[in-house]
Amino acid sequence: MTFAKEMMNAVSVRCARPCEASATIAVTDKARELKAAGRNVIGLGAGEARFRHPRQHQAGGDSRHRGGKTKYTAVDGIPELKHAIIAKFQRENGLSYKPNQVIVGTGGKQVLYNALMATINPGDEVIIPRPTG
Repeated sequence: MTFAKEMMNAVSVRCARPCEASATIAVTDKARELKAAGRNVIGLGAGEARFRHPRQHQAGGDSRHRGGKTKYTAVDGIPELKHAIIAKFQRENGLSYKPNQVIVGTGGKQVLYNALMATINPGDEVIIPRPTG
């Protein structure tokens, strides 16, 4: 079994229990609600860009759509992206990886959640810093 499959199996077993609602989503939804009501709000919730994507990114998306690449991708990342990440680490850091050692996530929160769910066990002590004020 590959590292990616082992990690996903560990995460899926632990995800069977209920999770609390995301505070980030709650803050983002509240900001949208206030903006819709005409309030001047700067949303500091979800990390979404406040600008249009550069033209070359838009063109890349258009070409993928025209090429029929509109289906769900592999959970651990599309092969082209994984190979680009491997090349980056080899070129800039002198590190060698295989595709089954690379997992691509959709965001920092998902990646941290998956890593923690795959490595901690019931009864383990986990320290979560929480800023005050």
